[in-house]
Order: sequence, then structure tokens, then C-alpha cells
Amino acid sequence: MSNRYQYSTKLTNKYTKKKYLGSIIYPKIKPNDNDMYVISQQSDRLDILASKYYNDQSLWWIIAVANNLNDASLSIEPGIQMRIPSNVSKILNDLKKINE
Repeated sequence: MSNRYQYSTKLTNKYTKKKYLGSIIYPKIKPNDNDMYVISQQSDRLDILASKYYNDQSLWWIIAVANNLNDASLSIEPGIQMRIPSNVSKILNDLKKINE
């Protein structure tokens, strides 16, 4: 399982001394001939799709980025064509490179 938060910068508020994570920069995910396309169903969510196709629900953000879903929700409207990127290792390597 890959932890996307490992690439976050650790920041501290200089007034309150509270620690928090900085922003993560996500890679652009270009379409690939091996990508899968599915039509979302009533019960689909990004984490459920990631678990189904990647065996790792924490990779939900890959599907969100690939489909330009920026509404901060794991829910998906039914009937939407969703691209499921196939080259997860390249995407994770790109994430690492961008955030190092």
C-alpha cells in the first residue's frame, strides 16, 4: 500500500505551534491504451473502485485525478463513464518525483 501523505511537507504554524501537512502535487495522468473504462453504478465510490481494481482503497485519488473529480467527495454520480488508469506504478513514481 502506498501512502500519498509521505510526500507531504510537514509544516508548523509559527503562532500556535500546531503541526499540519502541506499540499501534495498530483501528477497529470495521461490516457493509456490499457486503461479500463467503466460506467458508474448507484453504489460506486472512488475508494470502492480503487479497492476493486487496484486492491488498495487508498489509491482512490488516482481515479479522481484521471477523471478530473475535484469536489472533495468519494461519491460518484451513477451513469458516469470513469477511466481506471492501468499504469499505477508509473503514476506513483511520478507522484514521488514531483513531491521530492
